[in-house]
Amino acid sequence: MGYLFLAIVCSSSIALIFKYSEGSKMNRYAVTSVNYFTALFISLLMIIAKPSTKIHITDISIKGFILECSKVLSQNHVYFSPESSFIWALVVGIIGGAFFFLSFIYYQKSVRENGASLSGTFGKLGILVPMIFSILFWKEIPKPFQWIGILIALFSIVFANISYDENNNKSINLTLILLFLFGGMAEFQNKLFQKYALLEYKDVFLFVTFTMAFLLSLYFVLKSKEKILKRDLLTGFLVGIPNLFSSYFLIMALNSVNTSIALPVYSAGSIIFISLGEVLLYKEKLSNKNKIAVGLVVFALVLINI
Repeated sequence: MGYLFLAIVCSSSIALIFKYSEGSKMNRYAVTSVNYFTALFISLLMIIAKPSTKIHITDISIKGFILECSKVLSQNHVYFSPESSFIWALVVGIIGGAFFFLSFIYYQKSVRENGASLSGTFGKLGILVPMIFSILFWKEIPKPFQWIGILIALFSIVFANISYDENNNKSINLTLILLFLFGGMAEFQNKLFQKYALLEYKDVFLFVTFTMAFLLSLYFVLKSKEKILKRDLLTGFLVGIPNLFSSYFLIMALNSVNTSIALPVYSAGSIIFISLGEVLLYKEKLSNKNKIAVGLVVFALVLINI
């Protein structure tokens, strides 16, 4: 659970950094691009620092990778070879980067159409996608008490994020559904990599993921032609560091904790840390709703860890 705790801290710090800069009107595409560039640059340094992850081009065989796929994907406890793990990191990383960027785009679109609270709820509930796949494909089935804890954690996510006054007249639409799917599929790529590849290639996977997301976001920055300010660059840089390590530590956590347990804890646990951050850093008072949500999360975490 140590890696999961670190992933929660990193994920929560992203929201707290954005909260610090929320009074400024930022170029969100620029912030996103700098965020992804920071993450890819740090992951590149991590690759360079680990000679064991370096693969000679001549050792890579697409044919060998295809032959390994049928064996590895059909069994739950077999990993790719180093060369095929490298290729798997490239493939899953490219797909993951595209989903990461699409989830960001549709989050922004959904905030405009449906409000921040409903969008935040559907974004967080995207964890249901990798949870369901893990239960169906890899039989990562929780125990009875853990099921109760998971359901309470999911309820706390909805309870903490939905503002009833704001969304009385809102209905589920295509934008919300796509936000849910894209966000869930982005998280699922972390699980796909962890499940089949050697963990020492996680830096390669993260580098490819954030490079793909950076290239897509850079296209929109150039297309929009909006002015880029220093605060956009600084915010993007500050967000990029925890963004990288939230994925890094989550992959490590998924290696030892069932997905159906890790992801609800990861998502619901962020409620506690964001709430604590708002109280300690911004001197805000928790609403009664948030106090109840935090209490539910704590109770859920106890049940999940029984």
